[in-house]
Amino acid sequence: MFELELSYSILLIVCLLAACAFEFVNGFHDTANAVATVIYTNSLKPTVAVVWSGICNAIGVFLGGITVAMGIVNLLPVESLVDQNIAHSVSMVMALLLSAIFWNLLTWYFGIPCSSSHTLIGSILGVGLAFSMLPDSSGAAVNWGKAQEIGASLLISPLFGFSLTIILMFLLRNLTKNSKTGESLFKEPKKNQPPPLWIRIILITTCTAVSGFHGSNDGQKGVGLIMLILIGIVPVYFALNPNENPSALRDPLYKIERTINTVDPLPLSATDKSKLDSSKMMITRIGATIGNATSVNSIPKQDRFVVRKDIMILNSNIKSLLETSEARLSERDKEILSGSLKQIRKMTDYSPTWVIIIIAGSLGLGTMIGWKRIVKTIGEKIGKEHLTYAQGASAELVASTTIGLSTFFGLPVSTTHVLSSGIAGSMVASKGIKNLQADTVRNILIAWLLTLPVVMVMSGTLFLIFRSLSA
Repeated sequence: MFELELSYSILLIVCLLAACAFEFVNGFHDTANAVATVIYTNSLKPTVAVVWSGICNAIGVFLGGITVAMGIVNLLPVESLVDQNIAHSVSMVMALLLSAIFWNLLTWYFGIPCSSSHTLIGSILGVGLAFSMLPDSSGAAVNWGKAQEIGASLLISPLFGFSLTIILMFLLRNLTKNSKTGESLFKEPKKNQPPPLWIRIILITTCTAVSGFHGSNDGQKGVGLIMLILIGIVPVYFALNPNENPSALRDPLYKIERTINTVDPLPLSATDKSKLDSSKMMITRIGATIGNATSVNSIPKQDRFVVRKDIMILNSNIKSLLETSEARLSERDKEILSGSLKQIRKMTDYSPTWVIIIIAGSLGLGTMIGWKRIVKTIGEKIGKEHLTYAQGASAELVASTTIGLSTFFGLPVSTTHVLSSGIAGSMVASKGIKNLQADTVRNILIAWLLTLPVVMVMSGTLFLIFRSLSA
């Protein structure tokens, strides 16, 4: 398969299955984020809720695009890590997969809502940092700009969910004060009785939205994970988008070259001068490599990954020049460079349809299994009172909005943390901070704080062990 030896073909299949397993675990770990409110308000029966959520998650993967997926891929510069030794690439992939799956299963077993996003990103960072410790490593092993961007998203989103849910609860209470609507929204659901039809429609709608947006965001992480595997192990076949025509690169490359040739190198720092010179060299080399190629298959196999690497380095260099005032680029020049980079990145930022299909299936099926542990924590153990209709609807409305916006801007976000913090915010809005169960909140916070460092150490250690065994 892909011109690999039998042993490596088996390892590739194992890695792909492990990536599907991660997404499967992600599904049943995060199901509670969507179905807890409809189950605890008797809006849907548990079986119906999880099946519906699974279907919506799968659809969300197809509709979510690949922006978040590419954020995951670009977090770990595979171009710096991949060498001629396939065993080294397998070491990288297996280390991050095993670490991510283990931590997800461990937190699920103890019923602790934990972020699969944190877990995956921690695994990737751990491998990158471990690689930088190797004697023969060169170049950045982690895209720290992208890491900071993702870190900010993961940090801000739960705070956003907590505070916005409190505000929404406050508005609902005041707008429906002294009305039958208010009485219906803020009372505890009657045992085994569904809510009024209009409330039920709202809750099912918010459940659907959270499920769909969860698929569009978390599903993309699985897509990004598989692309890391494919680019790392068989870069010849997956380094470039086979659906793009290499000839389409010529015009944007010419525009970039023409624009950066106007940049005066004298005011630039030594680093930026080097990046400017490197960019000119990359443009020349990419142009020479693609030549008169009319398809990716017509580019020599040994050159395809080189083209990808040059495009990624060119993209990084140009973005750096765009951010420095010493380059003295006009707004028009910046628009030309940004637009041209987007055109060129179509050659590297993609995912085969079959990857999206298997991730959608894995996430959808996982959503239908193993949901009870986390649902019980979210529905019963965060607050001291039973979840009301207003609390469930407010938390899920905020969660779906936050996740949807994050997907739109291409940022991975923790569905678990947004929804859990939203539920906590709704409890605080109802009866103050005393309405929270301290033990559960403490466990969630501990898991939130420990996930990144523990998984980073775990994946980094495994990577160094596997790498030494494959030397």
